Amino acid sequence: MRTITVVAVALMLVLAGCSSTPTEDTTTGDPDVTNTTQAPDDTPSGERQAVHPPDPESDVLGWEEGYWYNETVNVTRDDGLNDSELDAVVSRSMARVEKIRGLEFDKKVPVKVISRDEFRSEQGKQTTPPKRTLFDNVKFEALMMIDESTDSIAVQTQNSGTSVGGYYSPGKESIVIISNNQSSPKMNEITLSQELFHALQDQKFGFDSFDQSTRERHNAIDGVVEGDGNYLDYLYEQRCNNAWQGTCLMPDESESSGGGQLANIGPYLLKFQPYSDGPPFVKAIHEEQGWEGVNALYENPPASTEQVIHPEKYPDDEPAQITVQDRTSNGWERLKPEGRPNFGEVGEAGIFSMFMYPAYESQRAPVIPANQFINRDSEGNPQEFDPLNYRSTPTEGWDGDKIVAYTNDNTPKNETGYVFKTKWDSNKDATEFVDAYKRLLNYRNAKQVDGRQNTWTVPDSTGFGDAFYVQQNGDTVVIVNAPTVNDLSDVRRGSAPQA
Repeated sequence: MRTITVVAVALMLVLAGCSSTPTEDTTTGDPDVTNTTQAPDDTPSGERQAVHPPDPESDVLGWEEGYWYNETVNVTRDDGLNDSELDAVVSRSMARVEKIRGLEFDKKVPVKVISRDEFRSEQGKQTTPPKRTLFDNVKFEALMMIDESTDSIAVQTQNSGTSVGGYYSPGKESIVIISNNQSSPKMNEITLSQELFHALQDQKFGFDSFDQSTRERHNAIDGVVEGDGNYLDYLYEQRCNNAWQGTCLMPDESESSGGGQLANIGPYLLKFQPYSDGPPFVKAIHEEQGWEGVNALYENPPASTEQVIHPEKYPDDEPAQITVQDRTSNGWERLKPEGRPNFGEVGEAGIFSMFMYPAYESQRAPVIPANQFINRDSEGNPQEFDPLNYRSTPTEGWDGDKIVAYTNDNTPKNETGYVFKTKWDSNKDATEFVDAYKRLLNYRNAKQVDGRQNTWTVPDSTGFGDAFYVQQNGDTVVIVNAPTVNDLSDVRRGSAPQA
């Protein structure tokens, strides 16, 4: 569970031709920002306490380890926090998270602050099983984001090294905050609040109860996990700007500038979707049903990214169950990666990101115009709370998908192929997807193959040099990929038939 820095969001908006970056809204309907609830010593909750108010007789919401949510702590952020300072800030932030969210921590959460260089060094020590790496490569090749010669895991690792502001580890039940200051890593209280809340989510709802085995399932669950976390960030920062003004450990300009450039914005677009659509999804539930309604989401989380992108489809519009039968020959075999399913799912969010990516790569609009990705207010500026829009005509009718990878030891360089199967709400929706996919092929300089039905080749110079067969059958579309036209029917029998 990770906090993504605002820098990467700003990058998306800059690439989309926007002049401003998303900021936290300074107005909210949440009553606790400006209410008259009395603090323990009968002073208004919006006023800071210069000394410790009396501790309660038992643990209560808004108090943790000797600190109330609205009292000051005596720390010096500029030179980093020593152990006692860190302990005080963490305890007060836990109290503040409790106060906002109405949930009590079961136990203290260990927190450490490290530099971004140290974080990147730790990432570099991680390894991924070979077949899992290969499958991931095929998945992002199928989305036409990362070319055949590039290690997709390395790309995503570099992206994380740039964009992640902190993370909670369920396995270790601990938090790491990442600082861009290399000499004296500094605490960012807003990042801390979200990671503390992820720890609280784990304590109350249990992350191990969720199936996040594919990117689609991961993003769908994160619509609640990250949506709730980022909504809490939003409310927390309101209090920092209002009731708690002057007491929060906020990043300075250098800390807000991020950790450098993304290696490839494509995977980031895909992974960012729940951070974009999740907060307004959760906010709407909170405003209608209170925190009890939000808590209930953990028992019945969204079944798809479609349900988060289109809240009106939650919870009744379940995705279709997609199956891909292996119809291979001549040495082609299904790739079965270690420790994960032998298929991928990317959902509406993934297909949207596939079609949006060329607009950022090329600064033009071959499939979906970049300006359609921005939710704008009445003055034409990006909306502050919900700046990004993952809806588009070619993707709104999504009903399910699967990506299956195939390998063949007999091919040169042990090349791969895949089947990318999608189902849509109607024949019209399927046709709109196919039309958009053909524009994507055209963007990659594809040429239609004479004498073959619905078959294209993409030149090697694009990095995606392969043969493609696109078959629509009513509301279902099957895309077959192979190194050559002749290989298509070996990867999936019946592909690329004679015209």
